[in-house]
Amino acid sequence: MIDKIDANQIRETIEKAAAQLPDTHGPSVRNQADASLQTDFASLVENAGRPPQTDALAVQRARKLLASGQIDTPQNIRAAAQNMVDYGI
Repeated sequence: MIDKIDANQIRETIEKAAAQLPDTHGPSVRNQADASLQTDFASLVENAGRPPQTDALAVQRARKLLASGQIDTPQNIRAAAQNMVDYGI
């Protein structure tokens, strides 16, 4: 199957696709959003290096729930496993 691919067709397809791309040489006057996005990105990177804030009360409640055994049910375990599959967490 791969031997039927014509290299010239691939080159033509790439050249056509490249011709449809906007010109990226030089600054664009219409591109005002990029500066704000870069600023927001920089602040996200800066905040990522900071330790997370914890809610002491929420941690205390979670510890009590874990110790009580109320959340170690087959249904909760199954739901947690499904969330790991669905969301990759």
